Amino acid sequence: MLAETPDSIEAMKAFKCLNPGEHLRICPQGYTCCTIAMEETLSNLSRREFEGLVREAGRSIQASLNAQYRTFDTYFLELLNGSERWLEEAFVAALGDLYQPNAGVFRDLYSDLRRYYSGASLNLEEVLDEFWMRLLERLLKASDPETASLLSDDFLECASKQTETLHPFGDAPRELKTKLVRAFIAARAFVQGLNVAGEIVRKVSQVPLSLECNRAIMKLVYCPHCRGLGSVKPCINYCKNVMKGCLANQADLDTEWQSLIETMLQVASSFGAEPSMDTVIYSIPVRISEAVLTMQENMEIYTSKVFKACGDRGEEGTPSSISEEPKKKASTVTALEYKPSPKSAARLEVQVTDVSSKLKEMQFYWIQLPSALCSGKTASSTNGDKCWNGITKASYLPEVMGDGLANQINNPEVEIDITKPDRTIRQQIMLLKITSNRLKNALDGNDVDFQDTSDDFSGSGSGMCADHLCVRGRPPVFGPKTDRPKLYAYGPENKRVKGSVNQIQPSVILLVLLLATLLLRR
Repeated sequence: MLAETPDSIEAMKAFKCLNPGEHLRICPQGYTCCTIAMEETLSNLSRREFEGLVREAGRSIQASLNAQYRTFDTYFLELLNGSERWLEEAFVAALGDLYQPNAGVFRDLYSDLRRYYSGASLNLEEVLDEFWMRLLERLLKASDPETASLLSDDFLECASKQTETLHPFGDAPRELKTKLVRAFIAARAFVQGLNVAGEIVRKVSQVPLSLECNRAIMKLVYCPHCRGLGSVKPCINYCKNVMKGCLANQADLDTEWQSLIETMLQVASSFGAEPSMDTVIYSIPVRISEAVLTMQENMEIYTSKVFKACGDRGEEGTPSSISEEPKKKASTVTALEYKPSPKSAARLEVQVTDVSSKLKEMQFYWIQLPSALCSGKTASSTNGDKCWNGITKASYLPEVMGDGLANQINNPEVEIDITKPDRTIRQQIMLLKITSNRLKNALDGNDVDFQDTSDDFSGSGSGMCADHLCVRGRPPVFGPKTDRPKLYAYGPENKRVKGSVNQIQPSVILLVLLLATLLLRR
């Protein structure tokens, strides 16, 4: 509702409404309560109030988007941190002090995964390939500590090239890459999409009022006071035509905005599809353990083939210390797959349900905004003969215009040149198209880059809450409301993580003990 200024209203009461209004530039030129100075003051006031209402509505959408970002970001990083903690606890328990010299290999992997999720320019497949190469180097050196220092860089490079044909880690690297890359691409695209959407709302909500719209808003809100009809509300259809005319460019965002929201909903839905996001992230320690087991079982055969392809790893003339006959394989331990507990599955479902319901609420924001601004105390709830129609207290006869710039060609309340769309809003429409296409690519498992989508957009990640987005409290809703389940907060001690560790940690420790055997061979 546009507020009334006490000073101006009191001045109008003192200025009797029996004066001719030929001097007025906006309001009807019949008998009036307003001087030309009052009209100008009220016109400026109406502009500030209307622009403030549009910004306030935009801030509520920004707050909702930012709240969704914070919730998902917290959940995702909890999963990643829990996965790393589980791996480290299992390896430390099995290796003790021997784990620390090799801990950097695993910590660097998780660090790169966080950086990628936060928007860093990294190729995730290359990150995983680098991890496996570093792990292979450590295992090769551990297979014979006495000659480990003699391994040359050329030998290690040659050995790494043999992995394409020898597959020392079995299928674990391929299985991890296939699922992990897809999950991280979707997660990063989702949080960056939330940030881009919020930035678009911010920029569009700051588009200034045109001169024609300013006149229409003044006529809608304060001209009744100048006619001595301050208690008469505007006719609802009259108000809608003014708002649709003033927000015509904004309404043109609707098609691409709905497309973006729909794609975001599809990405959110994919988080719960099999394999679910928590299953994928907690499969990292499982796949690494499987890879170590496979390498240990086939170490003698693998190193023998590597020496034949790459030459002796020792000094020239030094015989290889590897026996011609492969040693007896260690007993095989069957690795258990991570199985999410009912509690963790329920939490993921709540995440998906909650974010989906909030996105649906704002799906029709741009075309519902005119009606939202006319609701409540701003306009009359009916279109009878007891409302302000822009001239006097009577019914409003013109039909309500459609949404968007092209439909305002015959708008009786706001003069608009439909051949001159707002440049800023056209840029945001293009940005919506780009963002939607990139999200669709992410949905298909194709990597995306959001770095150049906006002049001041710098990616996503923890801590991306800008001052103008960090709005507390529940924002108003401009869409269909649905009953949503509550999102239950988890404390620092993640019971699901602890439960999952207890489920399969014994198997992991047995696998790591095999690695310890390699490290202890002397």
